[in-house]
Order: sequence, then C-alpha cells, then structure tokens
Amino acid sequence: MLKIALIAHDRKKDEMVNFVTAYEHVFQGHKLYGTGTTGQRIMDSTKLSVHRFMSGPLGGDQQIGALVAENEIDFMIFLRDPLMAQPHEPDIIALLRLCDVQGIPCATNVATAELLVRALDRGDFAWRELVHKYKPGIE
Repeated sequence: MLKIALIAHDRKKDEMVNFVTAYEHVFQGHKLYGTGTTGQRIMDSTKLSVHRFMSGPLGGDQQIGALVAENEIDFMIFLRDPLMAQPHEPDIIALLRLCDVQGIPCATNVATAELLVRALDRGDFAWRELVHKYKPGIE
C-alpha cells in the first residue's frame, strides 16, 4: 500500500477528479491524502477514501509537505495552474523542493500523472518499500 498525495489548484480540480475517476481501480487499496476541496471532490465522485488536510492556501500544502519531509509520501500528483498566480506560491515551491530533496516522484500535469499511475499499476513502485524499510530513525 502506497501513500499518495493528490492536490489540484481551483482550475485543475475537474481535471483531477476526472483523472482519479478514470484510474479509480488503480488507486483502490492505497492510502490517499489530499487538500480540503480536492479530497472532498474526489470522494464525492468515487468510492475512494481520502485523508483530507486543510485547503492549500490555509496550510494544506504545508501539512502534506510535513509528510513529504518525513518521506511518508510515496508519490504526489499536484495539478498546478501555471497560468494563474497563487498567493501561497512560496508554500508550493517549498513542497516541490521537498519532493526533490526526498526523491519523491511528483507529477504536475496529467501527462506525467498518467505515467506514474501506470507505473503504479505495473508494480514499479516496489523500490519505495526499501525506502521505508531502511528509513533512518530519529535519534
């Protein structure tokens, strides 16, 4: 069971819901996390359960970022709206930076998200089990 974060900006929420609905069979059996409205919309449109955090501008990005910093997220789909300025842009950049630091795959568009989900469906994320198995403890 992988832990997957799902985040979408306002103008990308429909796209996220459509994407998750199309791959609902792949997401079943995994632990899903999402920011407030995105998570709710996914649950309203599918039979999936999503652990919801606050909305992004209210700190949801940072809450997911805390899991990323602890290497507790296995991959993230963050459908960003590149044509709309976001008031919490520093939080978004920090979240993406944390993914890079921890080596956590992150899709910021549907094309890349599809590659990750198809890899998940094939079982290509087995390497994440090793990450968790050999994760250094806090001393």
